[in-house]
Amino acid sequence: MTTPTPATPLIPLPLTTARALTTAGATLTAASTFLAWTWTKAFPGNLTVTGYPGGLQLLTLTGALLTLIQLLATWNTPGLRWLSPTRSHTPTTYLAAGTLATTWYTLIAISVQLGGLANLEPGGYLAAAAALLTLAGALALPFERRPAHAARTPLPPPRPLPAWAEILIIAAAFALALSVLTYGIGTAYGELFTGFLLLTGFATAALFAAGLITRLSALTHKHRNITVTAAFIAAAAFPLTQDTDEYTLIVVNILIFSTVALGLNVVVGLAGLLDLGYVAFLGVGAYTAALVSGSTASTLHIHFPFWAAVLTGAAASLVFGVVIGAPTLRLRGDYLAIVTLGFGEIFRITVGNLNGESGPSLTNGPNGIPNIPDLAIGNYNFGEKQKLGFITLNPFANYYLLMLLVTILVVLVFSRAGNSRIGRAWIAIREDETAATAMGINGFRLKLLAFALGATLAGLAGTVQAHVAYTVVPEQYVFAGPVPPNSAFLLAAVILGGMGTITGPLLGAALLYLIPAKLQFLQDYQLLTFGIALILLMRFRPEGIIPNRRQQLEFHEPTITATPPAPKAEAQTS
Repeated sequence: MTTPTPATPLIPLPLTTARALTTAGATLTAASTFLAWTWTKAFPGNLTVTGYPGGLQLLTLTGALLTLIQLLATWNTPGLRWLSPTRSHTPTTYLAAGTLATTWYTLIAISVQLGGLANLEPGGYLAAAAALLTLAGALALPFERRPAHAARTPLPPPRPLPAWAEILIIAAAFALALSVLTYGIGTAYGELFTGFLLLTGFATAALFAAGLITRLSALTHKHRNITVTAAFIAAAAFPLTQDTDEYTLIVVNILIFSTVALGLNVVVGLAGLLDLGYVAFLGVGAYTAALVSGSTASTLHIHFPFWAAVLTGAAASLVFGVVIGAPTLRLRGDYLAIVTLGFGEIFRITVGNLNGESGPSLTNGPNGIPNIPDLAIGNYNFGEKQKLGFITLNPFANYYLLMLLVTILVVLVFSRAGNSRIGRAWIAIREDETAATAMGINGFRLKLLAFALGATLAGLAGTVQAHVAYTVVPEQYVFAGPVPPNSAFLLAAVILGGMGTITGPLLGAALLYLIPAKLQFLQDYQLLTFGIALILLMRFRPEGIIPNRRQQLEFHEPTITATPPAPKAEAQTS
């Protein structure tokens, strides 16, 4: 039986006083967004207007309103009870903290960019004080101090709903997720995207603490086919929300990066092989597709159709995976990591020297292979606008839909492989190769199979990447650099998201690609901030953002509560 986690306030105040402070603070925070926060339009978003919020003020207003709504839900307010299945005040605290972080970040950014606190208007000072008051009141509410790995208190049974209502909830959840994603990717400047990340991160933690994610997971598990259909429709609808190709191109690259990260997850997450040169397999697929797709700069002067180019790129990566893995996979640990790192650098240097001078004329050396033509399937040219009924798809929307299908294929392959007999053998090798070998598992053969499968998936994504970028050059395939994908970022995406899971590497890759793409004002400090983020992650959540249960238990000592001994019966005296 799971005992409820004790909830104690971080600031000792009466519950009534804490609720009043939180309510008043959130109300004042929302009201402050209708006042001017600065006097000049030099700060992006035009925060000089009184009467309606703009820019980052919209995020503060959203955070304040969500805090109020969640607080009312914990009071058993009719119509809002479903928002707090756990009846816990912890989600309110998370939302108050997110509102404070977004508000204070905005005010600090105004002061830094414009040259001091003198550039703040009274509305800005009111927002700072009100957000701080909201958090102070929320910290006086009962807060569950539960370790991340501890079991959650079971939720009370939900109210029975008809099947159509449950399906409608699933559809609404995916529509909301699509709206939030579209807003985040479409943020016009880095400060707004940073504020979006802050508020979204705290709001996500609040959803977990409120039990809404648990309830939604139960519904999606019950209606699995409906969930898969809704997820595909929501993902496919993203290009329809965009007027230009600017942000669609970013998402295409995110899908490419995510697919390659998921392929690396087969090697690292399932089989436990530390591969530091994985980006080379992406390069093999990209260079192969560039050579056989009819580029004017190709030295082979051949033009394969789309399906043949894809198969050729994937097959070339498969061959390289077997050739590199066969002599090296008998190594373990750091030795294997050093060898794979060397392979990645050898690939980059080799394609840079195959220019007809330092070596055979094949890859044009440092100049790479430009002018890669657009993909075409029959009469459907991916580089031209296409009409599907009443829908017009821009060029990168075509590549987005293609890459979405590739990602689904890779997810299906990973899922089937991980749940198969071979996948269980990979996990056994990852946990203890010596014990797995003693149980009759052929470790070398299965590790080679994982290496080959991961290389094939990377090569598959590389064939699409070559046509999206229209050129391939050696500098795209380095071990580490400020722009993903590279081997360091790929490995970090797997570890950040959660090794051995499907959604973990997808989320990690999306964050690691999107953040550098949006935060251009941190161009010179991206690697510094990236390193700090990894240090904090390893300290507070080494299992990743979305871990599997096994690894979560490995990284945390189980909390064992001593059970007091039963009182001994006193001896009967005659």
